[in-house]
Amino acid sequence: MREVITFEPNKEQFGVFWKYIAEPNVTDVDYNGSELWITDIKRGRYRARERITEQFIDVFTHNISNCVNRQFNNANKVLEADTKELRISIIHNSAAASGISICIRKSPCIVRNHIGEMLKGEYCQERILHLLINCVLAGMNFVFGGEPGAGKTECAKFFMQFIPKEDRVITIEDSLEIHYTDINPGADAVELRIGPGFSYTDAIKASLRQNPKWLMLSEARSVEVTSLLEQWSTGVNGFTTIHLDDVRKLPDRIQNMMNNVNDADRMENRIYRYVNVGILIRRLRKPDGSTRRYMDQVCFFSREQTENRVYMLVKDGEPVSEELPPEIKKKFMYAGIEDPFVCANWQRYLKEGK
Repeated sequence: MREVITFEPNKEQFGVFWKYIAEPNVTDVDYNGSELWITDIKRGRYRARERITEQFIDVFTHNISNCVNRQFNNANKVLEADTKELRISIIHNSAAASGISICIRKSPCIVRNHIGEMLKGEYCQERILHLLINCVLAGMNFVFGGEPGAGKTECAKFFMQFIPKEDRVITIEDSLEIHYTDINPGADAVELRIGPGFSYTDAIKASLRQNPKWLMLSEARSVEVTSLLEQWSTGVNGFTTIHLDDVRKLPDRIQNMMNNVNDADRMENRIYRYVNVGILIRRLRKPDGSTRRYMDQVCFFSREQTENRVYMLVKDGEPVSEELPPEIKKKFMYAGIEDPFVCANWQRYLKEGK
């Protein structure tokens, strides 16, 4: 279990790294032992022309180890630390032959995606965005897939804005990246952090006694997905993210996380019944070096009598169908949504800057 101590950062501690961390579009600052690489939402990934000295690296790692009261040496080769918006991972040069490796990932307390920019940047088509917002309003369960760094959590944070503030939301993370109470001020929310003695599965089971309406698991990685589906089966709604390259592979991906093969076989029907919406976020590097993120796939999962079906609405970034499963239509009807492809509060959301 990852045990990380949080501290408050300052400019002096981070030195040359700080000017990149302070850039709003920068998501990652990585040092590979000799070069500094920056990941920027608009510029993509590029090598920074900075002279990084051994002295600076020694001072930086010493400062971080002091902040979290952890040793960093030949016997303690990995140093991890968090601030409210940064996740820091450092590997000692006794393990990294290329030299000390440093990765700093940013998770700011903001929503980076906004409707206007999403439509302008062809993140998805307006009609699909209407539909997905209505899916949140109808209380559906979402799984956001994609490669590391594709923008799964940012997409999830965008849709979390449309959850009614009176609905109690419980987030479960090992490193706090969602910042639910910051992006949804005034909402009824509980933010749980797992650690030694309090696993993902422990947190999910404990959440049921906290009267949740929504349960948000930052990432489905292992057998805790069983507990998550169990809670969703009780009527609790939720979001999670998963490493995935095709939404149609989701059932197999979840089954492969199971320790018990028999349990995995029985899990398939539950996946189709309790996972409603699948979204795949794709990240592409353009010829000019900039990056484009977009919804490559959108689907509904459905368990219909003895058949499991995937209803693909978007493939390769383009709408291919508007056919909805019978159970999904019922959810919209129960929520009072007459046309799933028209969001009644669209203009209000635009005025609010969502």
